[in-house]
Amino acid sequence: MVYNQFIDGALTTDSKRESWVNYDPSNNQPLGEVCQANDEDIEAAINSSEKAFQIWKNKTGAERGRVLVKAADILRSRLEQIALLETHDVGKPISESLAVDVSSAADALEYFGGMAAGIHGEFFDLKNAFGYTRREPLGICAGIGAWNYPIQIAAWKAAPALACGNCMIFKPSELTPATALELAKAFMEAGAPPGLFNVVQGDGRVGKMLVDHPRIAKISLTGSVATGKKIFSAAATELKHVTLELGGKSPLIIFEDADLNNAVSAAMLANFYTQGEVCSNGTRVFVHRKIFDSFLKQLKERTERIRLGEPTDPETQMGAVISKVHLEKIIRFIDSGKSSGATLLTGGFKPEKDFKGRNISSGNFLAPAIFTNCDDSMEICREEIFGPVLSILAFDTEEEVIERANDTLFGLSAGVFTNDIKRGHRVIHQLHAGTCWINNYNITPIELPFGGYKQSGIGRENSLAAIQHYTQLKSVYVELGNVESPY
Repeated sequence: MVYNQFIDGALTTDSKRESWVNYDPSNNQPLGEVCQANDEDIEAAINSSEKAFQIWKNKTGAERGRVLVKAADILRSRLEQIALLETHDVGKPISESLAVDVSSAADALEYFGGMAAGIHGEFFDLKNAFGYTRREPLGICAGIGAWNYPIQIAAWKAAPALACGNCMIFKPSELTPATALELAKAFMEAGAPPGLFNVVQGDGRVGKMLVDHPRIAKISLTGSVATGKKIFSAAATELKHVTLELGGKSPLIIFEDADLNNAVSAAMLANFYTQGEVCSNGTRVFVHRKIFDSFLKQLKERTERIRLGEPTDPETQMGAVISKVHLEKIIRFIDSGKSSGATLLTGGFKPEKDFKGRNISSGNFLAPAIFTNCDDSMEICREEIFGPVLSILAFDTEEEVIERANDTLFGLSAGVFTNDIKRGHRVIHQLHAGTCWINNYNITPIELPFGGYKQSGIGRENSLAAIQHYTQLKSVYVELGNVESPY
């Protein structure tokens, strides 16, 4: 398999370029060869996008919407095929790829496809005049994706961009090159003009070429805080529009009156889904001291029953982390936790066998880890680990836990569990985070905006809010009388 560029409606075939091997995280066997985009590829993509933009921006919203909805139908018709590609690329269980990744990508296309015809400005009744605003497309947008939800992220960026009349050049992570190409094919089959959604493969050098290119109007990144800062700085030189969806170290607060079973379920979802490789994860779990022991007992028992194993097995509940390098990084954090005095209650080791006794020693597997006796100042409680590592901390009062929860440079997400609905809202309103949940966690419907405060990002994805980030507002004043002039 060769993962090449998708430019002007077709895969490129030129093989005279830098390339590297893409590996399956579950066994570190080669999946194929990734071809790095070069300067000529970027220029070809830009030229193709400009041609497509001239066609696409002049279509009605309803016409654009029909293409997006049809592309959603195509993705759903290929659900199992694309989900399997995603599972091999990312290492996550096939059950997740089927239930979330491809389905949520289709949901995004369908949602913004239905919204496209309704994008509008406002009317203003003025003295002897009137005014109105128009929401106009920006032009060529560049999307830069992460490796944990490749096709979902591609669709989350492409759907609002295209609904608003823009075109997009998308760069998937160099670790997960496969499924963005499937999205590009779906757009073409749905009737999109060639060049409307181009895919360029590569590492950070390709991302830099996109950010620096003067003909690109907007950059949308899902990635790390460090990468986001570099992109924000570079884009500022030409005042490009920027949306950044970055990392987090989010708090999940469990009060003493919470439903214990639901709270434990949420803590596990907030730390172990997709092997813990989720930016919004609630990795700092604050539990009221009155229920701390009972919460910890159930959490440990249920965590140790997680079926870790071969990702393509429908019964598997946790797969492999993305790469050997990332696995080593997570293990370094676990070692840091132990050396700083935290207690590793369970997990944190590389298993030899999976839940069915199959040898998985060649893959990037890690038993989900729970740390107790944690202190807020510890590295495992301050830094984003992006792996299946949960830190549990006790608290006594509402005021105390709010202060501790907010003591972070991040502000992506937060969750509160309580049966006192007044307290639930009261606490959520005081947490410095952009995406919050009461009595659930990590549910991200396309209808709700997603994004963070502080160093967790700028702008919002999904919902009506995304329309603001993919359009520019034009104000028009219309005179109904004569022009008064002192001259």
